Amino acid sequence: MFGLNRAEVIGRLGADVTINHLVSGGRVANMSIATDESYVDRDGQKVDKTEWHRVVTFQPGLVDMLEKHARKGRLVYVSGVLQTRRWRKDGEESDRFSTEIRLAPGGRVQFLDRPNGANGSSGSAEPEAPAATGTAQAQGTTDEDPGMEIPF
Repeated sequence: MFGLNRAEVIGRLGADVTINHLVSGGRVANMSIATDESYVDRDGQKVDKTEWHRVVTFQPGLVDMLEKHARKGRLVYVSGVLQTRRWRKDGEESDRFSTEIRLAPGGRVQFLDRPNGANGSSGSAEPEAPAATGTAQAQGTTDEDPGMEIPF
């Protein structure tokens, strides 16, 4: 059996990356990326639509790089695989589902702007690290919705 599972997104981070510690001792990084689309509806009115994409990685080197550079408003390219998680909260009778892009080995993260560039992000002039402008390859979450409002 053959198949292809690949997801690529270019968009802006809706918030700083969230890093959580696992019981196993590892760490997981979670990000929300917003992509925008504009179209004209049947009535001739321009419609702006924002789609939110959840991104997760357990890769230690990638988690470290994202912790240093993934800030709200940054323009980022990610390439990974789609996965859907299913879980049930205590006291609930139905399952919950979340589809996200997992940055597995072979996945990519590339920042398409400078940390203190003209993208609206603020902060002091931080030194530019190679991983911030180059490509990080994945080697070897939360269930909160960022909302429909564009946060930048």
